[in-house]
Amino acid sequence: MNLSEILSKVDHTQLGTTATEQDIVTLCDDAIRFGTATVCIPPSYVAFAKQRYGENLKICTVIGFPNGYNTTSVKCFETEQAVKDGADEIDMVINIGWLKDKKYDSILDEINRIKKSCGGKLLKVIIETCQLTDDEKIKMCEIVSNSNADYIKTSTGFSNGGATFQDIALFSENVINKKIKAAGGISSIADAERFIELGADRLGTSRIVKIVKEKENGREVISDTTY
Repeated sequence: MNLSEILSKVDHTQLGTTATEQDIVTLCDDAIRFGTATVCIPPSYVAFAKQRYGENLKICTVIGFPNGYNTTSVKCFETEQAVKDGADEIDMVINIGWLKDKKYDSILDEINRIKKSCGGKLLKVIIETCQLTDDEKIKMCEIVSNSNADYIKTSTGFSNGGATFQDIALFSENVINKKIKAAGGISSIADAERFIELGADRLGTSRIVKIVKEKENGREVISDTTY
């Protein structure tokens, strides 16, 4: 797999709480330069990025982020505003407490209500795998498979763990007719390639572009383990 293929599957991400407008500009410029699938940025910067880059760049943003326990009506409002501002893709966080309480119908209903609020835009469902048992992960594969969402996604990157090879393999075995996004802790090009081989169609990371830039500058970077 060549590097451009890997980059074409990257949601080039900047969701840090201290992210500035200039950070977003740098992220977006790099995304265009290296041909990433999207940039994934905070909702507050979506309108700014859309106005600056127009149709030259696909913009992803996050909803109910990072804890997922906002009310469904708030998540729907966030989604509608993000789409109005110019978001092309939405990554939502499930209510993890509902999963622990086995409120499966509530989770499915929320996903479908948020998808409706997307107005036809693509929806990814973040399940925060590091906080779940394998049985809970499999249950979420079932729920997302039965929903109107487009993707299941591993992680926010703001909890105590990110994507693992084991989780992507588990998704591949249990998700039906949905795509997979690995996110959180993807620290090398070799790891990115492995995630794709296991079934990930998207990679949420800021590190791959950073590694490529370092390579261009003549500094061989095997991995980058900083958030």
